[in-house]
Amino acid sequence: MAGVRGALLTAALLVIAPVLAPVLAPVLALAQPQSLTLGTASVGGTYHVYGGVVAALLTDKAGLQVTTQQTQGPNQNVIMIEDGKIGLGMTTMGVALQALQGSAPWTKGKKYDSIRALFPMYDTPMQCVSLKKSGIASFRQLDGKTVGTGPKAGTAGTYFPLIFDALDMKVSTRNGQSVEMGHQLNDGLIDAFCFSAGAPVPMFTQLDAEQQVAFYTWTPEDIALIRGKMPEFTESTIPRGLYKQQTADQKTIGLYNFAIANKDMPDATAYAITKTVLENNRAMLSAHTAAKETVAANASRNTILTFHPGAVRYYREKGIRLDPATLPK
Repeated sequence: MAGVRGALLTAALLVIAPVLAPVLAPVLALAQPQSLTLGTASVGGTYHVYGGVVAALLTDKAGLQVTTQQTQGPNQNVIMIEDGKIGLGMTTMGVALQALQGSAPWTKGKKYDSIRALFPMYDTPMQCVSLKKSGIASFRQLDGKTVGTGPKAGTAGTYFPLIFDALDMKVSTRNGQSVEMGHQLNDGLIDAFCFSAGAPVPMFTQLDAEQQVAFYTWTPEDIALIRGKMPEFTESTIPRGLYKQQTADQKTIGLYNFAIANKDMPDATAYAITKTVLENNRAMLSAHTAAKETVAANASRNTILTFHPGAVRYYREKGIRLDPATLPK
């Protein structure tokens, strides 16, 4: 009798297994903690701080084991995601566009078509700071000067040289970590530090507290020239009071940031990451005020990069309309 029961049970399992498999797969995929490395950027920038809280949040609430790895920023994160060297990364839409097209020098002509968007992070406004004693208080005054632009593979390191060229300015640029650029500005080794990160930029805040500084961006005419040559930029504003020595709003340009993964990431993992981050905004805000923009509605700010199917599942559940160009084929 026992043998009959066993045979019947085995037969029943063979029948229902194909039915249950699609249902149980997402659960089983996350049943064991999955280890992932999150590529951030240099110390002193927003990615480094923001990435730390994302890793802690996913480890605590999503059944994942996430650690951070310091990188040179968006460009290197894209390369490492494509090559499978990290599981998660962060990038700007500008760098994502360059990656998809293989158009920027850093791509060496390669098209990075395996990267997929997960969740929106925040806008990255661009801004410069100089010591007041230098007398520099406008972007055009940087012509002929030496300017720090952060890590070479970061957003600022990529785009500021292009902006100088777009405005026919001759500028000597230096690269390095955000903290290093701040020290070089203090020591008079560079005339300005031009950067782009979620505001407030930690190193800008430190300079604002320790030195007499001037913050500046571009005139409306220069912004129009820049956007005419680099349409991936959108208009942005750095509000007065964000830094104590910035007493008026500053109009600027910015690039939106998104978390990215490889297209081969399991759908269940991509879904869990997207859901966990977007449904724990209070925890994100505890690390950086830029996280106020880390909300599901801002997924529409991506008009370039294909979303991961796991992320799309979450947005559909929440009724978020995505740009048709970003939906998986």
